[in-house]
Amino acid sequence: MFILNFFKKFIKNIFFFILINSTLIAISSNSWFGCWIGLEINLLSFIPLISNPNNLLSTEASLKYFLTQSIASINFLFSILLKMILLKNFEMIFFLSIMINSSMLMKMGSAPFHFWFPNIVEGLNWMNNFILMTWQKITPMIIMSYYFNKNFILFIVALNVIVGALGGLNQTSLRKLMAFSSINNLGWMLSAIMITENLWLFYLLMYAFMISIMFFFFYFLNMFYINQLFFNNLNPLIKINLLINFLSLGGLPPFIGFFPKWIIINFLIMNQTYFLIFVMIMMSLIVLFFYIRIIYSIFMFNYLKIKWFKIFTKNKNFLLINIFSFFSFSGMIISTLFFL
Repeated sequence: MFILNFFKKFIKNIFFFILINSTLIAISSNSWFGCWIGLEINLLSFIPLISNPNNLLSTEASLKYFLTQSIASINFLFSILLKMILLKNFEMIFFLSIMINSSMLMKMGSAPFHFWFPNIVEGLNWMNNFILMTWQKITPMIIMSYYFNKNFILFIVALNVIVGALGGLNQTSLRKLMAFSSINNLGWMLSAIMITENLWLFYLLMYAFMISIMFFFFYFLNMFYINQLFFNNLNPLIKINLLINFLSLGGLPPFIGFFPKWIIINFLIMNQTYFLIFVMIMMSLIVLFFYIRIIYSIFMFNYLKIKWFKIFTKNKNFLLINIFSFFSFSGMIISTLFFL
């Protein structure tokens, strides 16, 4: 049994190594066909990581992921072939750019191609969700930046922030809530990569840092639904850390999550896209609304029936998360020093 478990872990580590290398192959390729090969290797290496024969939900999620990613890859390959055939036909450039952008948006789970994303997220564990919401967005985003259609992407940005905000309103599952939050943040990422790739990379790193804290919390506490957060007798320090990280993820000004959004808003004001700024800020307020609603329930609800039930957690796990939460709390100081 020990040898079998060791062998399974070894195989998963190999697939994880291939996953990282496939991204590097795709973003460093100097041809469209090389990018497509990198995407296919990425797909075939991620499916063994998310599939689990003992869990029907993860098996179903891996099948759905394979089908949607295959459709997007076929669309991307068809667009490349059309581009080679119609190289001298400048009237088709607009149509081809939309096709290439749409296939990459579908791979990322962006609106309006997002319908597969929350269902797949629901069937994965927190570690696989973290990879899906961060690392798996790098390759499509870089490839899409080679062949932008600006007006189309501006429309997609607005659609992402609207769908991500409104879709998370009636969710009771923490995984689906984080999925719609990812769709909302994808709109900000797309606007960031339209400005400069360095700003996009900074936003992606900050977003990965914030959701990693949240996912570690949910993983250590073994929580998947919102009612578990206020049914269980959580430590007050854990509640405060959840408060800080939820508000930081929502982009409230005193926290570090507001910092990259502040920079993007400044650049968009310089480009005079005022209506898009208005939509993005209003949708961020809706996201903050359902985050604050969860936090209010955590702090205010008190269930006497389960006072005997306690959650025991390892102090060494939460010590590191407490340090990271303090970094989120000190975000306004960092932001102020940066702009002085």
